[in-house]
Amino acid sequence: MFRDRKEAGQLLARELSSRGFRQPLVLALPRGGVPVGYEIAAALDAPLDILAVRKVGAPFHPELGVGALVDGDSPEALLDMDMIARLGIRREDLDETIRKETAEVRRREGLYRGGRPPVAVAGRTAILVDDGIATGSSVRAALRSLKRKGARRVVLAVPVAPPETLESLAPEADEIVCLQKPDFFRAVGQFYEDFGQVSDAEVIGFLERARKLGASDGSPPPARDETLSRGPA
Repeated sequence: MFRDRKEAGQLLARELSSRGFRQPLVLALPRGGVPVGYEIAAALDAPLDILAVRKVGAPFHPELGVGALVDGDSPEALLDMDMIARLGIRREDLDETIRKETAEVRRREGLYRGGRPPVAVAGRTAILVDDGIATGSSVRAALRSLKRKGARRVVLAVPVAPPETLESLAPEADEIVCLQKPDFFRAVGQFYEDFGQVSDAEVIGFLERARKLGASDGSPPPARDETLSRGPA
């Protein structure tokens, strides 16, 4: 059990600090991933930013995800075309859902960043952080988005996730760091003593504190060789 997201982030930061990443950038999935990401960014002296991901649900069953929308200069929809074909959904059937989720992504970006542009991903080691993973659909979309944005290396860092989910995500990341991989997994919250909801105000507060630490320069780093080995999935 983790006491709370702060402790989970500190333990994860200790593990990541030994990896020797060059020019790391921490990207947290809001809202629960931000307190975890803050501890990592502080320990690594790295910039902290959010990466908002919104599920794209099937028209007849909104809870059934057929893709995800990931933020950026222009939010992009990453769709599971195989599932869409199996369900008999036309691409245009998703247009309204994508429009609504795009508006929500932009609202969150504006709220959390306060009008500041996203931290540059291209050329960096991008460390994607959440407070835990269940199915991994949103995380998968986020990892693919980071690769498309030109990240030099993509690392997934989470306190807890089931082994089968980590296995399915392994092809999407250059390295996965996970502290606990329980076989019996109902929900992320079962592994925390305190798993209270994180508010928008808290997310904004963590991002502001990270900027005050002085690790918020979004300029891309100079090209460097990086030969870190692929970590365990």
